[in-house]
Amino acid sequence: MADQDGEKRFSASESRRQKAREQGQVVRSQDLASAALLLAALAVIGYFGRPMVADVAEVLAKSLADSEVEAFTIESASSLLTQTGYFTLMAVGPIMVCMFICAILVNILQTGPMLLPDKLMPKFSNISPMQGIKRLLALPNFMRLGFGIFKLAVISVVAAICLYHWYEAVLAVSQFGVAAVAKVIFDATFFTCLWIGGALFVLAAFDFAFQWWKHEQDLMMTEQEMRDEMKESQGDPQVIARRRQVQRQLAMQRMQSDVPNSDVIVTNPTELAIAIKYDPQTMAAPIVSAKGAGLLAQKIRRIGLEHGIAIVERKPLAQALYKNVEVGHPVPSEQYQAVAEVLRYVYQLEGRAMPGAV
Repeated sequence: MADQDGEKRFSASESRRQKAREQGQVVRSQDLASAALLLAALAVIGYFGRPMVADVAEVLAKSLADSEVEAFTIESASSLLTQTGYFTLMAVGPIMVCMFICAILVNILQTGPMLLPDKLMPKFSNISPMQGIKRLLALPNFMRLGFGIFKLAVISVVAAICLYHWYEAVLAVSQFGVAAVAKVIFDATFFTCLWIGGALFVLAAFDFAFQWWKHEQDLMMTEQEMRDEMKESQGDPQVIARRRQVQRQLAMQRMQSDVPNSDVIVTNPTELAIAIKYDPQTMAAPIVSAKGAGLLAQKIRRIGLEHGIAIVERKPLAQALYKNVEVGHPVPSEQYQAVAEVLRYVYQLEGRAMPGAV
């Protein structure tokens, strides 16, 4: 039995998932984010790269073709720095902006919007040498190391295939002009990185699936954890049972005091019992002073017999009052006529005058 209680056999509840999320335990793959950033950067490079490479090649060709050598002055140095800064900004700026936006989107898509101030606070346990050694020797780190080696092997194979594909074109660049050389080198580098990025993205998708599976396994609950959570959310079952027992006792005491003061008990004939009281001086309409089914109905009948309360069998009326009227509430207008006939019948049997119009 102890083994069954300690076995995680139940899926995580919403409460457990919420607590894990508040502690920062969510499905996240760093490899997926890295692969997405690489592909985003390559997308920007693919869009802006070729025109920029062509411009750089043109400037370089003109510089090499110019036989005159200008004196290196402050003005020329300033102009060179300005041109270099402009080209650098135009080359790196769009890439950085795109990667920044992509980093935010990828993390939001993985985890949803999250703000965890507690994670920003330093923890001394993270700088403990013993804790650090334990984390290094943990099984997940060895698995991560193995996966990293596998990724390196995949990258090497993909890069080798791409370089083999571009081998002849790269060797033949010496026969071309500057613009053609720049284009070949750019295309070879770009498509090699693109294939590597695609391979990394596929591996990252598998890593994300594994992280999701591991997250679900970590969140699974034992039978004892399920019981404890039910106690937290719904209360201790023993306390709930005791509360219900007290409520039944109070209802029984109230019934024992209210039934003797009722005017009539309507039955169905033994399954239901509804006690009705009417005082035209204090009530706008008759009220249901007690009601019950089964054993409770028998209890109401017995109390009524002990105190000489009239018991009248009216099956449709008993069913309607039991279903639609709570104890202490007035009879609805739909049952006014039926209740009035019952009260009139009881008053005639007892030789009493009907107290006002019902």
